[in-house]
Amino acid sequence: MLPKVIEIAKEAGELIKNNFGKSHEIKYKTNVANIVTETDKAAEDLIIKFVNKNFPGHGILSEEIGMIKGTTEYLWVIDPLDGTTNFAHGLPIFVVSIAVLKNNQVIYGVVYDIMRNVVYKAEKGCGSFANQNRLSVSKRTDLAKCLLATGFPYDVAKNPSNVFNKFTAFLRKSRAVRRLGSAALDSCFVAEGIFDGFWEVSIFPWDILAGKLIIEEAGGLVSDFNGNKIGINTKQFLATNGLIHKDMMKILNEN
Repeated sequence: MLPKVIEIAKEAGELIKNNFGKSHEIKYKTNVANIVTETDKAAEDLIIKFVNKNFPGHGILSEEIGMIKGTTEYLWVIDPLDGTTNFAHGLPIFVVSIAVLKNNQVIYGVVYDIMRNVVYKAEKGCGSFANQNRLSVSKRTDLAKCLLATGFPYDVAKNPSNVFNKFTAFLRKSRAVRRLGSAALDSCFVAEGIFDGFWEVSIFPWDILAGKLIIEEAGGLVSDFNGNKIGINTKQFLATNGLIHKDMMKILNEN
């Protein structure tokens, strides 16, 4: 199934790339920061049609359309365009993210970095890859020498979960903190050893389930802020090389 997941991720990516840099019809979801474009919808429609044709009976959970119940143990969790704000503003940092679950366990994860033409992929038990290069998390153990990443929720102005306090604490205790605007790509950069850790206080399954498997298969560790396993209803997300996980959990729970 993995080659098929990669195939449709790249097809959706090509559609998105062809629309990059053009004017877009922007609609608002919860507020002015939470936007969707016609390209998000077109990419989502393309993926859903592909799943229905090639894997009838598989369920689908997608960011824009929600849940489509299936009749099998399989569920596709899809973010057709992760990084919509970047895309809409002409910033070339956005991806297609697809996770396939079987009996609630992620068995395939694909994140397609469209503008760099890099396919991040993992099959449970078989390792993680960026195109043909095997991935491995970093080996850094000293938080002061680590490069971290985060994302902010759409209601960031309300400072949910003391998001600014957490951000400031990590700024002070790490080498640097980056904010790319795509949780799926942040996750892949942890798997690749570029980022040593990534956290976000409020997140959705389509943002992180593909990245979760890619990180774990690269030797990393993923949990919520209390060390619990990540599931389809998890809102907090912490991903690290495993070596700084406890240090990051401590800071997240103190701030």
